[in-house]
Amino acid sequence: MRKLFLATLLGLATLPAMADLQVFATVPEWGALVQEIGGDKVKVYTATNALQDPHRIDARPSLLARARQAQLVVAVGADLEIGWLPLVLRDSGNAAIQPGRPGYFEAATLVRRLDVPATLDRAHGDVHAAGNPHVHLDPRNVLRVGEALAARMAELDVANAAAYQAGLKAFAGKWQMAMARWEKEAAPLRGVPVLVHHASFVYLINWLGMKEVGTLEPKPGIEPTSGQLTALLARQQSAPARMVLRAAYNPDGPSRWIADKAGIPAVMLPYTVGGTAEAKDLFGLFDDSLQRLLKGMR
Repeated sequence: MRKLFLATLLGLATLPAMADLQVFATVPEWGALVQEIGGDKVKVYTATNALQDPHRIDARPSLLARARQAQLVVAVGADLEIGWLPLVLRDSGNAAIQPGRPGYFEAATLVRRLDVPATLDRAHGDVHAAGNPHVHLDPRNVLRVGEALAARMAELDVANAAAYQAGLKAFAGKWQMAMARWEKEAAPLRGVPVLVHHASFVYLINWLGMKEVGTLEPKPGIEPTSGQLTALLARQQSAPARMVLRAAYNPDGPSRWIADKAGIPAVMLPYTVGGTAEAKDLFGLFDDSLQRLLKGMR
């Protein structure tokens, strides 16, 4: 009996351990979505945080190490990570997560992108050929991406496919209820003109029916200049904005300058999960963004 017991223990020791699906998310919003869908079946590493400009990240050795271990990379795409992710993927030596393989997933390819340029000219600044990449700020896009993401996770981790579909179903139910509430709460924002530091909020503004009337950056990716700010201030006489918006990772100086001169609120929005203390998850991201916009109206 003792020999049988020892043999059983040895046999169990040789069985493969149940491992989490290892996910490398380039940005917090998609890392949070993976967690919503996967729960305790996934282990998510997020390469950036809300206080970092996701366009400008160094391909650090720590990122290479994480990508080397990943089974799934979840990226924004639309060239948002063009300055660093291709290098991380190439130097990771992980064939499974290269573009075109099941282990590589791009969110922006799944939704209708706004601001797709008719022509490409670097003289126009840091223009994204595939359109504006900040697609997560329309909650309808989050749901579309979630459906495709759950299917991809199930493809890579067949043993937990049912759990991913259940996770998606639970998330989608709560998300649809939240969207209905957000749209009702946001009614006073419809038609409100705003200035923005960078074109980070195109999808949020489009979803809410607001109106972007100018950017503090003279061209995408070019920091605000005194000439641009002065011109926007002069335009307040004929086309006044009600607020000036910036993301948590943008410097606050330019928006505060024009807000003080124009007598309008400077509103910092979390932009992504973790951008404020209240934006702890995807639901908090939209809850807090709306509350900040509504407070700016008052």
